[in-house]
Amino acid sequence: MQYSDWGERSARWSGIHSETVDLGGTSVHYLTTGGERTPSDAPVHLLVPNPAGSATNLIDVLPVLRKHGRVIAVDLPGSIAGHTGSPDRRTTGIEPHALFLRDLTVALELDRVVVHGWSAGGMIAVLFADIAPERVAGLVLVAPALPPPLSASEARWWRTVGRTGLAVAPPVARAMLRVLGRRLIERLIEKKFRALADPAASGSKWNVGGGDLSRLSSEFTHLAREELTAARPKQLGRGITVMASILSAMCVRPQRVQDAICRTSAPTLLLWGDDDRVIVRAWIDDWMAQRPDWNLSVFEAVGHALPIEVPGRYADAVGEWMAGSSFWRDGTQT
Repeated sequence: MQYSDWGERSARWSGIHSETVDLGGTSVHYLTTGGERTPSDAPVHLLVPNPAGSATNLIDVLPVLRKHGRVIAVDLPGSIAGHTGSPDRRTTGIEPHALFLRDLTVALELDRVVVHGWSAGGMIAVLFADIAPERVAGLVLVAPALPPPLSASEARWWRTVGRTGLAVAPPVARAMLRVLGRRLIERLIEKKFRALADPAASGSKWNVGGGDLSRLSSEFTHLAREELTAARPKQLGRGITVMASILSAMCVRPQRVQDAICRTSAPTLLLWGDDDRVIVRAWIDDWMAQRPDWNLSVFEAVGHALPIEVPGRYADAVGEWMAGSSFWRDGTQT
């Protein structure tokens, strides 16, 4: 779904525009909105959603974040509901997506960006900062899916059983989607959004991310439902491929991302809700032990959907962090 001005869809999204750029023959879609009363040299905020999602997953963040600068939310290749082309499966995956961000910032002439990565988008943001550190002014990692601490037995399981499962499961799942098609999609969507519409959804088995889903704006939930309903089985199949890539980078071959975490020199803010059922506190503590220079902000009673559950508080936390970080020195960017 695209609008020249998303204010046509909802007044809350006025001033947000759908735009496209050609990247090596592939049409790339992104959402953008200008900064409000910000310095001309303020860094652009580049929002990276979970790669199985799309730019509209973060649409409620754009209106509140633009007080800190221009904001761009990108559709990654291979997403379920996005509008960026995906020539083949080799363009989907954590490392290819990081290279995609590098090429996109070059095409859009974005010299310095604050990269926001939500969930597995956080892993992509870290790799992008490692690949193109000269383009990254800062990192905002939101409930990021990074390699977790694993015991020796857990690591061994992932290298053997887990690796085999990730190789076998995606083709089987894609075949099932081709057979079951629309019926399966419609049933899953109906159950998911019935939970979202229920005030008691936070106790539902469908609320796997925790938090209070009733905080999500009605405009967002209606949009998400429309986009998922319009998704085709092939798009859902690409999402399965992406999820396998995420789990592999987290647990089967984590060293690449772990090295990037150690090397990144950009100021980093880690945002996490203490009711997150996907990213647990022990993982947060492990990452902060590795990088005690990172800034941690914990949101009480907020779940994995932090950016869309409490977008205003999200933007405020980013603004406070930037005001106290080393982005500016004597009026110039460091």
